[in-house]
Amino acid sequence: MAATPKPLFRGAATTTTTTVLYTVPASTTTIVSNIAITNTTGTAGTFTLGMGTAGSNTALQTATAIAGNSTVYIDLKQALTATQTITGGASATSISIHISGVEIV
Repeated sequence: MAATPKPLFRGAATTTTTTVLYTVPASTTTIVSNIAITNTTGTAGTFTLGMGTAGSNTALQTATAIAGNSTVYIDLKQALTATQTITGGASATSISIHISGVEIV
């Protein structure tokens, strides 16, 4: 088994909270290890994250508040199997999402 640490998603959030940010490749298990949500403006906002099976993800964060010019760190060890997804979005595109993990093939 090869374990490859990698960024799973890096970018601005969309305002659609069900946007697929990452899909586990076939024949792969992914361990999500860290998520950082950064609000790059002075205006407070919200973000939503989910994990699991596409179309029926389990909520991880739902409309969670994030202050202006701040970062929320989520440290977790969550295993996802092939074809499972991470979804998310925010109240504004000035909120960035950074997800790190390990893919195991």
